[in-house]
Amino acid sequence: MTATLDVIAIGNAIVDVLAHTEDAFIEKHDLIRGAFVLIDEEKAAAIGADLHNPEQVAGGSAGNTVACLASLGGKAAYIGKVADDEFGAVYRNSMEEIGVKFLSDYERSGAATGRCLIAVTPDAERTMATLLGAAGMITVDDIDEEDITQAAVTYFEGYQFDAPHARQAFMKACMIAHKAGRKTSLTLSDIGVVERNREVLLEVINDHVDLVFANEDEARALFGTHDNAQALAAEMSKIVPFGAVTCSERGSIVYGPEHPCEEVPAFTPPQLVDTTGAGDAYAGGFLYGFTRNMPLDECARLGSLCATEVISHMGPRPEVNLAELAKEKGFF
Repeated sequence: MTATLDVIAIGNAIVDVLAHTEDAFIEKHDLIRGAFVLIDEEKAAAIGADLHNPEQVAGGSAGNTVACLASLGGKAAYIGKVADDEFGAVYRNSMEEIGVKFLSDYERSGAATGRCLIAVTPDAERTMATLLGAAGMITVDDIDEEDITQAAVTYFEGYQFDAPHARQAFMKACMIAHKAGRKTSLTLSDIGVVERNREVLLEVINDHVDLVFANEDEARALFGTHDNAQALAAEMSKIVPFGAVTCSERGSIVYGPEHPCEEVPAFTPPQLVDTTGAGDAYAGGFLYGFTRNMPLDECARLGSLCATEVISHMGPRPEVNLAELAKEKGFF
């Protein structure tokens, strides 16, 4: 059966609350610079009250990825939990407006829609404090066989490995996808996530994943090494058929079963404003090309183009039509 969707993404449905801050803000609120931490309602209220003129946008790693894929003209669906509240409506509407099918029912447990408070320091680095709320409620019951079999690729974010029930949902989705002859993909998401779940990630990637996205720090944490990106990609190729190791402004290293590790340069942004969502955007562009059997180096270049657009402004999602931008750059 031919796939009717390019990608179905499973992730934390999070509304991002972003603001520019000084470096002292990170220390004041005991955050980890450039990383992700989970917080409770009290901590969220304290940080939120201290953000100056914050911008609220739909985010979430996997959500950002399919937003970029849809902007390129791809077909995508999304599984993620939100509450029947103001933030939940913002999230669902934002996905539907960009043409992404939102497949999940409202979470009725009483938990609020998740939000991520993002401090963007003068160097454009983003530091994230996340209140998961309803986003952390994904279970195997949210995985529908018919939905998964419609997609060429099932994509999952590493953030969900902190929740055993969400991890089980991913395993169910992988089994359905592979039974239908589809592919699976995982982004490692965050170095802390990798450090907390290293052994299970290695096992799951080896047994159930076809394509992995990781930045250098995440890959080093996964393999317990300080190797360079080329060596990391070579190590990754031993456990997963396709992979991409991103290296910020230096581009990325990609490989496949018939494609040895290759360094692909990055595009240069007109300005560097906010790195939130850079890796997500890269994955969105890469997956668009991957589901169309583009050469892997072209998938990487398209991913880099998407990331370059996203980091040139505040917020994790594109502000221009990525299909038109890609045409301007000679992709289509």
